[in-house]
Amino acid sequence: MPELPEVEVVRRGLASWVRGRTITGVDILDPRSVRRHAAGPEDLVGNLEGAVVTDVVRRGKFLWMPLVEASVVDAVQDADDDGVPRLALMAHLGMSGQLLMEDPHLPDEKHLKVRFTLSPAVTADGTPMPSELRFVDQRIFGGVFLTDLLPTPDGAPGGLSETELPLIPEEAAHIARDPLDPAFSFDEFYARLRRRRTGIKRALLDQGLISGVGNIYADEALWSAKLHFARPTDTMRRADALRLVESARDVMTRALAAGGTSFDSLYVNVNGASGYFSRSLNAYGREGEPCPRCAAAGLSTLIRRDSFMNRSSYSCPVCQPRPRNGRW
Repeated sequence: MPELPEVEVVRRGLASWVRGRTITGVDILDPRSVRRHAAGPEDLVGNLEGAVVTDVVRRGKFLWMPLVEASVVDAVQDADDDGVPRLALMAHLGMSGQLLMEDPHLPDEKHLKVRFTLSPAVTADGTPMPSELRFVDQRIFGGVFLTDLLPTPDGAPGGLSETELPLIPEEAAHIARDPLDPAFSFDEFYARLRRRRTGIKRALLDQGLISGVGNIYADEALWSAKLHFARPTDTMRRADALRLVESARDVMTRALAAGGTSFDSLYVNVNGASGYFSRSLNAYGREGEPCPRCAAAGLSTLIRRDSFMNRSSYSCPVCQPRPRNGRW
């Protein structure tokens, strides 16, 4: 599943292509990809056609596009008189979802599920922009749907965006802020972390505590912070937790610069390009390879793999010693 850097790469790409454009047509090729829109496909199309995309916002792995519509549709209020969006098109990428900008003359992708046609637009140098936003999903765990926008409880922006509106979809309201969010509060995170009775990696993967951190970047952040994945959360000193958050922020920032992490063709950005951060991973997927930090110190320690929550966890047995008797 795409993690925070991969979804942020998609968000930034989408923002540059779709902000300010009108959705002029919606073609649903597979109703399963709009199953989360309870009112049905026809209602989704009716609400979207004629709507203007005002921004692209992300919190954790959730993406949404606030919409403003000149004409309202009965039970759905698209915008207040002040023009503030009250409705958003939400996209969940699931395991294999892709949002691609394409020219209409290009052939449909094999797993194309929904096509959005956008009003004409040009780049700063006058080059015509692609006019189709395509939702492609091989495994059909993702989808798109309409949702209401609500004020954020803390009054801060709902997530990373250009407009920074203090609004958030109902479905994402329970998701905590992520390390790249300017409104992320370390003090709140640390207080809640200390109240947990679990291992630190399990806590990192809890989207209600800190969002956007998946298996890959959890392993990388823990390696960077020299912490074992089973370290009990109630033993985490403030300095340890701060080092871990800063490590997560650093690894995600570097992943963003590389376009994300791609292990197969399923994750691509809006232009269909893969990310290259997998070449810079220090622990994840490196079982049996030398630990870079130990190698730099003249040691020949090899990265180990442990079973973890029906997945794998990668770490260095020297840099990240295992807690003894369940304690640190």
